[in-house]
Amino acid sequence: MGIRVETGLMNPDTDQYAGRGQAAFTIEKIIEQAKRIEALGFDGGFAPEAGHDPFLPLMTAAEHTERVTLGTNVAIAFPRSPMVTAQIAWDLQQYSKGRFVLGLGTQVKGHNVLRYAAPWTAPPGPRLREYLLAMKAMFKSFADGANPETFEGEHYTFKLMPPFFNPGPIDYPEPPIYIAAVNKYMSRLGGELCAGLRLHPVGTFEYTEQKLLPLIDAGARKGGRTLKDLDIVGAPFLAIGVDEEAVMKARQEQKQHIAFYASTRTYHAVLEHHGWEDVGAKLHQLSKEGKWTELPNQITDDMLDEWAISATYDGLADEVIHRCRGVFDTVLLDLPPRLRGDDDRVKDIVSKLHAA
Repeated sequence: MGIRVETGLMNPDTDQYAGRGQAAFTIEKIIEQAKRIEALGFDGGFAPEAGHDPFLPLMTAAEHTERVTLGTNVAIAFPRSPMVTAQIAWDLQQYSKGRFVLGLGTQVKGHNVLRYAAPWTAPPGPRLREYLLAMKAMFKSFADGANPETFEGEHYTFKLMPPFFNPGPIDYPEPPIYIAAVNKYMSRLGGELCAGLRLHPVGTFEYTEQKLLPLIDAGARKGGRTLKDLDIVGAPFLAIGVDEEAVMKARQEQKQHIAFYASTRTYHAVLEHHGWEDVGAKLHQLSKEGKWTELPNQITDDMLDEWAISATYDGLADEVIHRCRGVFDTVLLDLPPRLRGDDDRVKDIVSKLHAA
């Protein structure tokens, strides 16, 4: 297989990025989307944590699919204890018959403290490192209760696993863990300890190749592996449409998506790499003022081209191959509604990427 292809399950749309809210989910809609993801040939369907719990849809999706990988893109770690996350992941791996992938991210301090009402007790990198090591000890203890493994660190301690509370072994390997990365520490950490990394779309193609991949490789070598042993997942912004006129409209919509993320100071290393520091500062100020619909005015066409793939539907596969092959092992395609409804076209795109 050339490039593995995933897509989103219950992904946010442009209205949500623009601060206009979102539609309510239904179980029926989750079932419909999960079945279509599998029928169209995708390798996986991944649920974000964008106002809803990312784990709940996967239980329903697992019941109504047989082949596709299902996972979180990504679940926020720190509002959940390592044990809470480990138990959910362990059960979903069993219920999905070995098809679950745990994607974790840290979010930023402001969202943890002010939105999740969760404490921010230390810098995120070292804390997430302990979180992962604690979960790995928990997985081993679940699998072999007679020989439980403990973990004691500065931020997390795991020393108690009575038989009554041990879920016991499952019929499949322990859930693979991926972490989100856009900065140095997380790139090295994912390379060292994880099965793969889910690179944040705010990282441009140039930033990913020049900054992130060497760091991931260094982390992998620290863990006795190489970059080839990891699954690098990219989720590039897609400015796509049925014709060139529609592509131009999509490019403006993607500026809204990009500006939303680029307004977050934690991601400004990407903007600094390109010399866009002033734009980052302006975007952050507008976000603080709640002027979400004004954000895209700060993103130029040249900036958009660094972040996004622009193509007609018929040219999408070739453009993804051109820009992603050799950078990502897996690509998550967040397709617009009109294309998602064109089964033959989507199947053809997925097939071409598999053959790349």
